[in-house]
Amino acid sequence: MSIIDPQLAQNSVFEKPHNWRRWLLLALLVYVMLLAVSLIGSGFKFATGEHAKTLFSFASNPIMGLIIGMVCTALIQSSSTVTSIIVGMVAGGLPITIAIPMMMGANIGTSITNTLVSLGHVTQKDEFQRAFNAATIHDFFNVLSVLIFLPLEIAFGILEHLSGHMVALLHTGDAIGLNGVNPIKAVTQPVTDFATQSLQFLPSIYPGIAKVIIGIALIIVSITYMGKIMKTLMVGNAKALLHKSIGKGPLSGITSGAIMTVLVQSSSTTTSLMVPLVGSGVLNARDVYPFTLGANIGTCITALIAAFGVVGVNSDVALQIALVHLLYNVLGVSVIYGIPLLRNIPLTYSYKLSVKVSEHKVYGLAYIGGLFFAAPLLVISFA
Repeated sequence: MSIIDPQLAQNSVFEKPHNWRRWLLLALLVYVMLLAVSLIGSGFKFATGEHAKTLFSFASNPIMGLIIGMVCTALIQSSSTVTSIIVGMVAGGLPITIAIPMMMGANIGTSITNTLVSLGHVTQKDEFQRAFNAATIHDFFNVLSVLIFLPLEIAFGILEHLSGHMVALLHTGDAIGLNGVNPIKAVTQPVTDFATQSLQFLPSIYPGIAKVIIGIALIIVSITYMGKIMKTLMVGNAKALLHKSIGKGPLSGITSGAIMTVLVQSSSTTTSLMVPLVGSGVLNARDVYPFTLGANIGTCITALIAAFGVVGVNSDVALQIALVHLLYNVLGVSVIYGIPLLRNIPLTYSYKLSVKVSEHKVYGLAYIGGLFFAAPLLVISFA
């Protein structure tokens, strides 16, 4: 009799004979993402020289930075892509004070996906109400987190200072690896140098602009396909993790949500998996609330990986903005979920909104269009 559990064998990510190819392709895509971040940093620095701050002076207002991160993420529907691009731009000279509100905005923008998923239940009033409730918890939590931490960041720079101390403790500099050897630089720098040499025929700042465009395209492609491959390899395991963690307390839910997001490389996927379960009545909104918070933390892994693709004098500041993203989400969960008065705000307001939207479906479209597009564009037009 075999000692291997048939169910475990069936669910194993290595059970299919071609899965090793997917893992190999996944490793290649991680390399492409690291290369893309290196290209963006190098190209942005070449194109802007020492004038990155002047170029982004319009975003020196933190609200503008927030709007840029929010709208870009809502359009691309991937906070991982936007945060990785931000890491590359910081490596190229974008001031971290401008980048921090952009990171916060990316958190809000990414929550549009699960809100759109809830529209799949629109034909059934009760299902739609439950699904919209579960989906918009993420929205209200992220907005509340910005309302708390953006003023604190503007007044005291807490995220910038805390992340700076963490980088000082790690002090990676340009010496990631053993004996000052940077293995990432060894595999990415030759390609970056080749791209630089190949684009020298372009005049003025255009070689830098071309590298930024190529880098952004590579990030979008690599992260998109990383997500697809991780879903085929891990989504079954992620669903099992979700079901096993239900009813085991908020800490278990937050941890499971973070792990799920790391497994499937997408907070949107993690939160979207929960919406149909709540809509169909299998779970309720309070059950999935901790998973949503965990997804916010788990999505930070992409920016951290991207930061290790940065080499040179700005490698520390690239790591710093990635740590800002992690700190912001961990502190947001700790403060909002840790204080009972704040904890129920996302639940309460998402429920009230879902009841209104289930009665008048047009409110749902107005909410999505207003929060993610109309309001930001209005702020930009006034600015």
